[in-house]
Amino acid sequence: MTFKEEIYNNFVCDFSNNLRQKIQDIEISKLIFLCIGTNRVIGDCFGPLVGSKLKHFFSQEENIEVIGDIENIVSIKNVYSIINQIQKQEAFVIAIDAALSCNNKIGTIIVNQNKMNIGSGINKRNLYIGDISIKGIVAKDFKNPKRNFNALQNMPLSIIIDMAECVSTGIYNVINV
Repeated sequence: MTFKEEIYNNFVCDFSNNLRQKIQDIEISKLIFLCIGTNRVIGDCFGPLVGSKLKHFFSQEENIEVIGDIENIVSIKNVYSIINQIQKQEAFVIAIDAALSCNNKIGTIIVNQNKMNIGSGINKRNLYIGDISIKGIVAKDFKNPKRNFNALQNMPLSIIIDMAECVSTGIYNVINV
């Protein structure tokens, strides 16, 4: 095993344990993964990449639904109708999206037991969704919508793919262990 593989495996293990702690005492009959983002901006494709991988992992599961992937994105343009559909169901929702923060947090994955605020990094209206949120810190928050959008467009794709792989594998480990 290479040093990079060892670091990756430790990262997946830490993420899995963190997520497991957040959901261990919750009774869940249906689970929805809402993977937010677009395939047109590198930094913002984190959610759709996770969604594509989760759809592959859980394609046969009846009580797990994945909304949002590389082919069928969930963005600020269609999220309101999707939220209306989700609210009609009795389901536990885990929202997954890219996020912005300070430079030393890039590459960090944060699991919170609260709703996700969608679109705040590019000055969109505050819209909250989910019972748990998973945020992948993909770029620096410049506190300026135009600079933030530029930062999202100029991220190395390899970082986003590695983070998405970690999250999707970690979720798989939590559900199938």
